[in-house]
Amino acid sequence: MNKPSLDELRIERSETGSSSSPWRWILPVLILAGVGIAAAYYFLLPQGGLEVSTARAIELRAGAQQTDTVLNASGYVNARRYATVSSKITGRVRDVLIEEGMAVEEGQVLAHLDDSNIRAAWELTRAQEISAQRGLQETQALHEEAELNYERQKELVRQELASAASLDRARALATSLAAREQRNQADVEVARRQTEIYQRQLDDTVIRAPFGGIVVAKNAQPGEMVSPVSAGGGFTRTGIGTIVDMSSLEIEIDVNEAYINRITAGQGAEATLDAYPDWKIPAHVIAIIPTADRQRATVEVRVGFDELDDRILPDMGVKVAFREAGEVEAESDVRSGVLIPSAALRRDGGRDIVYVAAAGKAERRAVSSQDYRNDMVLIESGLQPGETIIVEAPAELADGIEIEERKE
Repeated sequence: MNKPSLDELRIERSETGSSSSPWRWILPVLILAGVGIAAAYYFLLPQGGLEVSTARAIELRAGAQQTDTVLNASGYVNARRYATVSSKITGRVRDVLIEEGMAVEEGQVLAHLDDSNIRAAWELTRAQEISAQRGLQETQALHEEAELNYERQKELVRQELASAASLDRARALATSLAAREQRNQADVEVARRQTEIYQRQLDDTVIRAPFGGIVVAKNAQPGEMVSPVSAGGGFTRTGIGTIVDMSSLEIEIDVNEAYINRITAGQGAEATLDAYPDWKIPAHVIAIIPTADRQRATVEVRVGFDELDDRILPDMGVKVAFREAGEVEAESDVRSGVLIPSAALRRDGGRDIVYVAAAGKAERRAVSSQDYRNDMVLIESGLQPGETIIVEAPAELADGIEIEERKE
């Protein structure tokens, strides 16, 4: 049997197998093209949301009148009822029941002072009052007995069974006991008044709120001494805490006396807090204080808020624009709704629309609008005051697209 040689074991390649396949170069080209497109999408398209500029929708109340500003001035928010609550007596603080920001009612307990000494004195005077009452009761009983004995002696003398001397002694005893009873009654009254004095001192150790408001400062701690007057050395507090009646907030403004003729009591105004420059607060002039400051040549003006808000705080800086009422607008021009810049209004499908910025996305809203004035548009329906609307944006803006507010 012949053994196979190595030449017989060689694999013969056909002509078809030796030819190159087109997929061997098409597939790498497709992969490279896909990677290029992905890279272009990542580096050329903007990352994050679509950059837009926004504005706030401003409320326009029905019946508003067109007004002109006659004077601008600045001042501070002030509380008419603002008190640092102290004690009527000097004493050591036992406990303090308030904290900053706490709302308190009139008469609410704010703190207690140590009352151990005063309570001991009150208990003594109370015991003296009870003793005086017991002495009065004893004297009244003796007086009653003396009066009865006196009546018996008179009857015995009339019947000539007793001497006139015994009658005199009975009368004198009754008179003496009557006087002692009156004195005892006075002693009881004195003891009662003394007890009332110490009771009032006990009441003074309980410090209460003089009116309702908000605690803005806690000035004392347990163990410290407080006094109604300032004491030397700096170790004695003069108050437990400071309370502000937030319902009494108003604005105090010093107006140059050269312009005070532009302001009258009851005049309308518009206040703007430095902390909220976009918030216009309706206000009015309460009074013009009838005296001038000779050094600064100013007159103080009190301005009240038409409506109070929790954002208004004492000592905030505020600017006030005093208004002069112009002609009342025609009835057909008295409208209400929200005002937005005219650039924010768009047309889509024959309807007016705006885009609202909500949770980082654009939200399409159909609205009903009218022209107003000064490049503003009045939106009568479809928007709420305070909502953030998109004013300027790229053409790709659409409902639901992610947006990013432009930093000015």
